[in-house]
Amino acid sequence: MAQGPDALKHLTPNWFAIVMSLCGLSLAWGRAEPILGEMAGAGALVLAAAAALLFVALAVLSWIRWQHYPEALAADLKHPVRHAFIATIPVSIILLATCGVSLLGTSAWLAALWWLGSLLQLFTTLWVATRWLSADKAQSLSWAALTPVLLIPVVGNVLAPLAGVSLGAGAWAAAQFGIGLLLWPVLLALILARIAAQGLWAERLLPATFISIAPPAVIGSAALQLGGPPLLAWMCWGVALFFLLWSLQIGRRLLAQPFSIGFWSIGFPLAAFATLTLRLAQQHSAAQAPAMIALALASLVIVLLGIATWKSWREGSLLQAEPVALIAVAGSDQPPRPQ
Repeated sequence: MAQGPDALKHLTPNWFAIVMSLCGLSLAWGRAEPILGEMAGAGALVLAAAAALLFVALAVLSWIRWQHYPEALAADLKHPVRHAFIATIPVSIILLATCGVSLLGTSAWLAALWWLGSLLQLFTTLWVATRWLSADKAQSLSWAALTPVLLIPVVGNVLAPLAGVSLGAGAWAAAQFGIGLLLWPVLLALILARIAAQGLWAERLLPATFISIAPPAVIGSAALQLGGPPLLAWMCWGVALFFLLWSLQIGRRLLAQPFSIGFWSIGFPLAAFATLTLRLAQQHSAAQAPAMIALALASLVIVLLGIATWKSWREGSLLQAEPVALIAVAGSDQPPRPQ
């Protein structure tokens, strides 16, 4: 494998988006079991196991990176865009606990894992929000920083009820869900204002556009878990569908970009949309066809992402320094020049 001697330096937190995608797809296949039978449940188990192993590997490598390249982690935390990716770590922990509850039922160790992820997610959200309110202009929000990446901390909070209710922490899960429910429309309005005033984000950040699908999709599933009316879930499904169709419009520009780990921003949102569609299909048989299409799309995309990741890893093109153009765009208040 043609990795550079300092490859570990470039192992940024957004690598945990792979774990999120595998967990999301596991939950989707688990929801498909009533329709597809035991095969779907077996697939969900394999995906969850792969996600758990990958999380452990990334956690160990991230710890080594922190020990050997502390300045690289400090740069990630200071970066106007990358800092929000730190939320992928607690989100991954919550998702792993959710997969465990879905596949194995409740247990004390899964409850401990879920509480760890929940509290880390709350702390991360508070840290990110405090950064946005900083008096230091370099740390506070700017037009260039307003991208769908900022929605990741929101997704982590609205995920809480998916396992929290079953684990007997329904009240806390509902409270954390409320935090995400508050922040989502606020950030969405800021992101749309950025598009109106400055245009879309840099070309290399185009995969992050799909993150906009995740909040309404997860909110719909979490609302059902909290005992909310199916009508509310359908409303969330409609919003998620809108953002899916909106995101697909950049498909040609997206495919013109060289593959990077940022492309994994597409995986979890598609899986979350498939999960919500499958949940609704259990109550409305007419939704089974769209649910199967959503599941097939999420599965195909994640398989292709996995193949592209393996190929890029073998070629040594993944663990590289961030393109200078992206750093310039992300750190400037000026709109990106047309490509």
